[in-house]
Amino acid sequence: MTKGLGTVAGSAGWRVPPLDPQVGAAVAAAGAGAREVLTPEGLAAWQRRDAAARPRPTLDRLRDGGRFEVAQWRVPRADGSEVTLVSGRPAGVHGALPLLYYVHGGGMVTGNAWSVLPRLLRSWALPLGLAVVSVEYRLAPGTRFPGALEDCYAGLAWAAGHADELGVDARRLVLGGKSAGGGLAAALALLARDRGGPAPTGQLLLSPMLDDRGETFSSHQMAGHDTWDRASNATAWRAVLGERYGTADVPPYAAPARATDLSGLPAAYVDVGSAETFRDEAVAYADAIWRAGGEAELHVWPGACHGFDTLAPHAALSRDAHAARTAWLRRVLGA
Repeated sequence: MTKGLGTVAGSAGWRVPPLDPQVGAAVAAAGAGAREVLTPEGLAAWQRRDAAARPRPTLDRLRDGGRFEVAQWRVPRADGSEVTLVSGRPAGVHGALPLLYYVHGGGMVTGNAWSVLPRLLRSWALPLGLAVVSVEYRLAPGTRFPGALEDCYAGLAWAAGHADELGVDARRLVLGGKSAGGGLAAALALLARDRGGPAPTGQLLLSPMLDDRGETFSSHQMAGHDTWDRASNATAWRAVLGERYGTADVPPYAAPARATDLSGLPAAYVDVGSAETFRDEAVAYADAIWRAGGEAELHVWPGACHGFDTLAPHAALSRDAHAARTAWLRRVLGA
């Protein structure tokens, strides 16, 4: 593991990009847990720990003393079962608001729709005057691909079709997510395009988990160093794909990096860290959008590891990243 903040040798002798000093200090303060490796044998225990450490806030807590209007919805899946959505918007703001349809992270094996809302409401809903809908998709390995993506699509289709009920403007809709949520948001944009479904104006892809193959340079370079490295990533992808893992039978809706046609997609914001496992797949995805004639804004944050802004929210780098994301949202949504 990386002990200091300078450039060090990777697991195969490659040099590893240095961490930003403030980010590095936060990683060091977090201890060994910041770089704990997720293994197939440890997945169930990992999920239990995450559920205990990331409890679902109540709707009353999410309302934050009346600052936000919050509601929970049960909407139909194609098979007749239901998926849960949690919506929030600034209280007392009338009219149809822009909508951020958000997909939580957690490697598609952990996380929940409720715990991400406080930050989203404070950081974007309040200052930009927008609504947020967070989707509670089913987790792997209990539900394998395409379960989570179909949950996300069912929620998106319902939100777009019930815009009046939600008080949102479906013409100003951004898909967003971080890590696994970023990968699912990218897949959702592909699926909505191909099914002729809702037409988002943008996709906010933060350190997106796009490629199951683990073949990029950064995946090998950051092995044993990033807070989410190739071993953890492989465990998560195995949980999601089951017997399909490692085969050619993985569609782009599962792993968007496998897509060969990225034309006709909404404008993308892609950001990632220079010291991150997902660096090269994120850069390649933005490049593929450009090559297809699309629009993408790419940021590679120097010295950032996976989840840097959560580990070090007050670091200058994290503040810069938040400002850039907010500026893009404002432009795309006209907020």
